[in-house]
Amino acid sequence: MTYTGDVTPGGPADVRELTHLTITKVAVDPTMSNNCYLLRCRDTGEQVLIDAADASATLLPLVGDAGLTSVVTTHQHWDHHRALADVVAATGASVVVGAPDAAAVTEQTGVPVTRSVAHGDTVAVGSCELEVIAIAGHTPGSIALLYADPAGHPHLFTGDSLFPGGVGNTQGDPDRFARLIEDVSTRIFDRLPDETWFYPGHGSDSTLGAERASLPEWRERGW
Repeated sequence: MTYTGDVTPGGPADVRELTHLTITKVAVDPTMSNNCYLLRCRDTGEQVLIDAADASATLLPLVGDAGLTSVVTTHQHWDHHRALADVVAATGASVVVGAPDAAAVTEQTGVPVTRSVAHGDTVAVGSCELEVIAIAGHTPGSIALLYADPAGHPHLFTGDSLFPGGVGNTQGDPDRFARLIEDVSTRIFDRLPDETWFYPGHGSDSTLGAERASLPEWRERGW
């Protein structure tokens, strides 16, 4: 089956097989429809989960007996870490969070953060590597994760910082919006090619090429 990235809560996961990495996308919670991404290194079998958003009963069977090396939480908002405690308790995975959001994640979940990361740090998925891109604005410590596929185009996991059709919500705060649109522009669009496929925290995927021409409109519109 061809990967589309179109998933719904309660529905099946969608799986994308790259040369060195398998990406499994699943949606949880009918109200919030959060996306969770299980990444598996095809060389070593090691796995990393991006956002244990909800429904450990859905996530843990996907993880299976291979276990988890780590769970990366893209930002501190409650809907992105509701299953973190259960998943970590079941797997012993380390907990990775952008440094400015780390204390809030622990306060909200009761789970100690194993590793606080900053812009330019890396997270291993077996022999594969994710680069941390810090994107402040939606929250102070929001991060995106870049997989520079050596056999294809880049893959970018953006949390709630970038969606098809715009950047994340900054609740009408002009300073937060200015920081968010600047980081998205300079750290994502100015650096990465149009064929970069991105995977957001809610809803369908897109490519940077499909969204690039809309950047001036997003700046004007705000959010």
